[in-house]
Amino acid sequence: MTDGVFSWWFFLCAVSALNALGWLMSATKLAQRKGLFSTEVYAMRRLQVLLSAGYVSGCAFRSALPVYDVQRMVVVDSWLSSVVVGRSVATIAELCFVAQWALMLREISRATGSGVGLTTSRVVVPLIAVAEICSWYSVLTTSNLGHVIEESIWGLSAALMVASLVAIWPVCDAAVRRLLAAWCAMGVAYVAFMFAVDVPMYWSRWLADEASGRLYLDLAQGLADVSQRWVVSHRWADWKSEVVWMSLYFSVAVWLSIALIHAPVLVRRTASEPRARQWVTLAPLPRRAST
Repeated sequence: MTDGVFSWWFFLCAVSALNALGWLMSATKLAQRKGLFSTEVYAMRRLQVLLSAGYVSGCAFRSALPVYDVQRMVVVDSWLSSVVVGRSVATIAELCFVAQWALMLREISRATGSGVGLTTSRVVVPLIAVAEICSWYSVLTTSNLGHVIEESIWGLSAALMVASLVAIWPVCDAAVRRLLAAWCAMGVAYVAFMFAVDVPMYWSRWLADEASGRLYLDLAQGLADVSQRWVVSHRWADWKSEVVWMSLYFSVAVWLSIALIHAPVLVRRTASEPRARQWVTLAPLPRRAST
């Protein structure tokens, strides 16, 4: 294995181990503070913990066994590295991750009475389910056109989330607005990356394949191929195009997943205004009584 690939692979594995420890500490902390939350809030945070577990473990698996799907390229020579296994794990993990954001948006939208946010919280998971189908199409057939549609849907879903948070902004207090601003900034950066870098990359790959007259597999052929064939490569040249997105995906995205477990509780209050406008603010967490 070349030094570059080994260093990158070691980085992914080390970050995944730290991520698993962070998730365990978060789950333990939530359990210890159970009595400080209302039944409904604790149930939502508990669901966040479970969904985050799906995402953290899925990303850890994919970090230990990196796969370049369309090229059928792997670092570790094992059937666990096969594309059919890796893509299945990725599908479950990604649905868990988007479900976390949908739940959080629903919670905020209920507190603010936002119909836009509630609608978005209902559609983002089905949208990503369609994106996963497109991903499987590309993985099975080796046509990057499915990835173009997949990544476009991810970008669109993030844009809808940002638009929903912006719509909620006017009825939130300053403390909540700072939180929304941080989420919106991350969302805008993600959308910009998807449509400026990721989608064009897959589009150019598809155009290059079309120009070269590449023959694609049908779905049955593709299923047999991803189940039985993988190519072991330890060359930096083969992996360098995947390094940036995998490194960010298996680190920063996982940190966001864990952070959602600790998202503040929002409550509605009446502002002292002539029209008694409703505002959403952060609820102070009760302190545990000393013994």
